[in-house]
Amino acid sequence: MGFKLGTNRGNYATGGEIKTKMRFGKQAGEYGSVPGTPVIRVPLDEGVLGEANMDGTIYVNENIMPGSQEDRQIINHEMRHATDMKLGKLAYDDNSITYNGEVFPRETIDGKDMIKVDGMWKEAGDTGFPWENDANNGNDNGTV
Repeated sequence: MGFKLGTNRGNYATGGEIKTKMRFGKQAGEYGSVPGTPVIRVPLDEGVLGEANMDGTIYVNENIMPGSQEDRQIINHEMRHATDMKLGKLAYDDNSITYNGEVFPRETIDGKDMIKVDGMWKEAGDTGFPWENDANNGNDNGTV
């Protein structure tokens, strides 16, 4: 099960339709938002269940059953990231992630989103990133 921070992108096209990250109401889905944070169901890369975005939105994989226990865990996890971003504790762009003032370089290597932690490149979505460890520690079982 994987989570990763989204990419810093603006408008995009799906099926010939121009879309933006900022969608509300019916566009955001039946379980569209938590107060102040739109939750948008979209197709995500294989193994990615959710993404917290710098624009304040949360993406949840469209294959997750809305309202299920898994859905609630994913939204809870991503809300921790969204809160950290709003507080200035976490920020990212396409080149780096900043967490608690420490900058972690980010690159695409062999087509994979890689982040340098403790001198080693790790694929985004792996375990062992400080911001993921903190977000996971808030869960009852520490596994989301």
